[in-house]
Amino acid sequence: MFSSEIFAERVKLLRQQKNIKQSELGEIVGLTYAAISDIERGRRTTTIEKLVALADYFEVSVDYLVGRTDNPEINE
Repeated sequence: MFSSEIFAERVKLLRQQKNIKQSELGEIVGLTYAAISDIERGRRTTTIEKLVALADYFEVSVDYLVGRTDNPEINE
């Protein structure tokens, strides 16, 4: 099941672990600074394309980002 709260927390935590600003993450995945800020506050979600871009950048699974698993590993 999707959890916007977990999604928000994980995007923020992963971004902070990479030590990048919201604006930098936005540029990388094609979102605005405001969009990243809203995602991290749980005010919005994003498209499937941007979700995949976030997962690819952070090298985690989409399932991990949306709270379907606590395992960040990508199953190939």
